[in-house]
Amino acid sequence: MKRYLLDSNALNLFMSRRGGIFDRVSEQRRTGSIIGTAIPVVAEFLGGVLYSDTWEKNYPKVEHRLNLLKLWPFDLVAARQYAHLYAQMRRNGIQMQVIDRMVAAIALVIPSCIVISNDSDFGRVDGLRVENWELSSRE
Repeated sequence: MKRYLLDSNALNLFMSRRGGIFDRVSEQRRTGSIIGTAIPVVAEFLGGVLYSDTWEKNYPKVEHRLNLLKLWPFDLVAARQYAHLYAQMRRNGIQMQVIDRMVAAIALVIPSCIVISNDSDFGRVDGLRVENWELSSRE
């Protein structure tokens, strides 16, 4: 069974029903795939929603759509994976945002997980599978 973890950009497109991501999520769900996101991504997204001028209108919609997704935590297993990534990347001189390392760590500990993102930083993480659904929805 495939699992797809929506990164920040993909989650934003899913929530706003743009870029074909919402339809792609529905399509994958019909095949039995599990679609979700990481709690650090949710935190970042909710912060942006609450910061906006239209948060009172949008927040209930966001909460409703979050219920459509599996929410994967940043737990101790992910923290250990994060520590390995952090050390390896520092040794190799690779810079990556903290939240992206957290997302990568979460995805690496979820069996058969593919990160949906247009962020090229994820391509530098050994063993992480990444797809850009935004590109395929434009074809």
